[in-house]
Amino acid sequence: MNPKKKAIIISLSVSIILMLAKFTAFFITNSNAILTDAAESIVNVLASSFAFYSIYLTMLPKDENHPYGHGKVEFFSAFVEGVLIGIAGIIIIGKATYDLVYPGVIKQLFEGALIIGATGLVNLFIGYFLINEGKKHHSMTLEADGKHLLVDAITSGGLVIGVMLIYFTEIYWLDGVISISLGFYIVYNGYRLTRKSIGGLMDESNTDLVKDIVAILQDNRQDSWIDVHNLRAQQYGADLHIDCHFTFPYYLDLNQVHKQISAIDALINYKKGRTTELFIHADPCLPECCHYCKMKDCPVRQEDFNGEIVWSIENATKNKKHFE
Repeated sequence: MNPKKKAIIISLSVSIILMLAKFTAFFITNSNAILTDAAESIVNVLASSFAFYSIYLTMLPKDENHPYGHGKVEFFSAFVEGVLIGIAGIIIIGKATYDLVYPGVIKQLFEGALIIGATGLVNLFIGYFLINEGKKHHSMTLEADGKHLLVDAITSGGLVIGVMLIYFTEIYWLDGVISISLGFYIVYNGYRLTRKSIGGLMDESNTDLVKDIVAILQDNRQDSWIDVHNLRAQQYGADLHIDCHFTFPYYLDLNQVHKQISAIDALINYKKGRTTELFIHADPCLPECCHYCKMKDCPVRQEDFNGEIVWSIENATKNKKHFE
């Protein structure tokens, strides 16, 4: 089985079991704070279900309608998960506010805290497992699901502390206050996840990714790679799509230019360790390039070499040659 599918199936199965455990804790305690955690577990199940479907889509091959593949569905999956988290937080805040005004009877808090504590530890383990698998296989869906479970584990930890505080102090209105606080924390994390997914859907620049690519090119730079500019990178699921302009000596023939471009393509694919599709526009050098061109024994040099212009995210992403 594909490792990404295996990871999300584990997450979905565990989420269902933990949801049942949390609702059991709520029914024996009647605590709104515990209901907060139980309600969020419903989101976990829905999010994991959608994540499973999105991972299935990302594995489909490119077709006529999707020439870049289906990887962008991962951003949509993260968006849905963020929205579900936010909705759960809002519902939790509303329910807790109502019960502050019309409180119910709370009981068996110690037993409820034990159940919630155990589910929090499980979520902590599964969350780190999903994040590691997501980074390993370049899956935003797995990372988003893992971070969601870590948030769930943190809220469960805070909930256990709050429930035990109520247990020992018998200040029962703290139940609603704790629930509202956790609700706002859940809404905030839903917003963060939604914001990141919208950025991906809108092709927002991934500066860390671009920095990595520029660093690879700079560290492995060849003399014939005179200039790189207008570099852009997009991520579609686990795949990368990069386009840029490279300046080569104008006297190279088409076969030589093709060989240079193929070397750059192979370099990026090898160093990034993932499928990367490059579109490189080849520019001929101009006399103005001579002062930073390192080509040895160049037959058309008009100026002496004065020093290399180090490529960085600031100059490699601009749509102009470095002498302009």
